[in-house]
Amino acid sequence: MSGQAENADISTANTMRERADESRVKLWLLLAANRLHVTAVLALSIFIVFVVVVTVFPQPVQPQLRSGDTIETMFSTMIGAIMTGTTLVVTISQLVLSQENGPLGEQRERMENSMDVRDFVEDLVGTPSPADPSTFLGELIRVTEQRAKALREGVSDNANDQFREEVDEFTESLIGNAELVRDQLDRAQFGTFDVLFAALNFNYGWKIFQVERLATDYDDSLSDDETKLLDDLKTALSLFGPAREHIKTLYFEWALISLSQLILYAAIPALVVAGIMLTVVDAGMFPGRLLGIPSLTWVIGGAFTVTLVPFLLFTAYVLRIVTIAKRTLAIESLILRGSQR
Repeated sequence: MSGQAENADISTANTMRERADESRVKLWLLLAANRLHVTAVLALSIFIVFVVVVTVFPQPVQPQLRSGDTIETMFSTMIGAIMTGTTLVVTISQLVLSQENGPLGEQRERMENSMDVRDFVEDLVGTPSPADPSTFLGELIRVTEQRAKALREGVSDNANDQFREEVDEFTESLIGNAELVRDQLDRAQFGTFDVLFAALNFNYGWKIFQVERLATDYDDSLSDDETKLLDDLKTALSLFGPAREHIKTLYFEWALISLSQLILYAAIPALVVAGIMLTVVDAGMFPGRLLGIPSLTWVIGGAFTVTLVPFLLFTAYVLRIVTIAKRTLAIESLILRGSQR
């Protein structure tokens, strides 16, 4: 019972936004925001910055833009960058997805392993394993919630007041977190980020640690039935980890496929625009001003932004993927972020 003297907080921040020591706006941009909207915002920002810089510093910049050599150099470079970048991104995506390919024996083993897990989940939840990812995770959380309530009721007659208080605080936090995440999963559909975002809000690693700590610190105060209740809760929590990782892997593959498609779609108009600017547009083709700014500035700024769209799509998607990967490095109950300690 040495842990009682150094008892840490039983409950902790559960949702990812509460656990992260970062602004809500930053997390929204990195994770929750629609990736096409983020791409559009980035593109608009680049276009505005380009036009503003050229307008604010007309002397050194305007003569350069009116030079045919500058236009040719800028967009010939962009053509090379688009071709190279598009090929590289699609190749990386195919390498990641290559793990789905394999001979018949490997596919059979993969299927058997998946069915073994589904059979275990069926025994755990008492119904056939759901086929929908959000429902699948929701059922695991429902069982965890039920076992937390059973634990709270099962230790109500325990003679150790401190143990009962800690169990009450712990189960109250767990049940509240479970209800929140199940509500989010009910409205989520796979293919969007909503399913994985809801799963990230269930802080199962900390909960596993607390179950282990309670079982160790109060070992002398526990009956066999109470020990079994703790073990049952730990089993349910432990299954959520690999289930979430599986859903995360599927989402990563889905996102990479979508990214490859979008980059290929965006690369074609980007190449066309760059080719037109390279072969047709010259300094005298767009005379006059629009809103007090030379028309050529608007044209070059817009064309440059269009040629950057494939890279901006890549940036928006990869920022989300690497942020998720960084926040889910440990599948077990290890706390890697200082803000959660």
